[in-house]
Amino acid sequence: MRLKCCLVMPMILLPNLAMGQGAAPSYRSPYHLEFHHPTKALVGDLLEGPRGDPKYESETPHSEWYAERFLKSERPWGPRPRLYPPPPLAEGKSAEWKRERIIATASRYIGYDYQHHHLPDWSPPARGGTPGHKGLDCSNFTAFAYNQALGIHINSDVKEQAEGKVAKGAQHIGAKVTRIDRHDEESHPSWSARLKASDLVFVRNREGHISHVVLWLGPLGRSPDGTPLILDSHGEDVKDSAGVFVPRGIQIRPYRPGSWYDRSTSHALRLVHD
Repeated sequence: MRLKCCLVMPMILLPNLAMGQGAAPSYRSPYHLEFHHPTKALVGDLLEGPRGDPKYESETPHSEWYAERFLKSERPWGPRPRLYPPPPLAEGKSAEWKRERIIATASRYIGYDYQHHHLPDWSPPARGGTPGHKGLDCSNFTAFAYNQALGIHINSDVKEQAEGKVAKGAQHIGAKVTRIDRHDEESHPSWSARLKASDLVFVRNREGHISHVVLWLGPLGRSPDGTPLILDSHGEDVKDSAGVFVPRGIQIRPYRPGSWYDRSTSHALRLVHD
């Protein structure tokens, strides 16, 4: 059975979670995801069990998340995420199922803001008493998605993650890592064809350093004009196929030929193999 789910309204896919505080409530994305497996088969344990409960995203008790030690700077990172074990739900599953599991897990956070936090649901008070926003930056988002989905522990620093290094406190990454380099002058169609859903694609800044990472959606991502799609946490400077700026934070975005994503791509890492 093919499950078609529009992630403009994550409540349809994941009824236990509301849109992130950073979401633009009036924004309607022209993009969606299509899975081959039912939602419950992919993320049932996240919908109904402690693995998906925001209060258990860290080993630090939820009652201590807002302790002074996590609030002492203007841009605090907050508690570190727990190192989730491999989920029993994934035992014996195919690589194709695991790729869908990662994307379905990551899609639970669509609408969350761009924030320099370790945990998606950590929302500290900002200076002046104004409540902060839930959210993650690009590499904390990809690290958390792999961690929660499959118990794969990759470093949340973008440069360390680009090298396939393990998370702080982890003894092993829990998965084989294959680097896929983009050849010089390789065309957009050729590069796109070599990637698979859930691959991590790393992007350079103007100085040539790795500064960003995205989740490749592959055939799971559907766009009106057939443009390949990614899922990442980014600023509000990318237009969708309707010419509307995609809100900042965790959203589905296009990976267009000639775009910054395309021109500045360094390489990809594959952590799920056939």
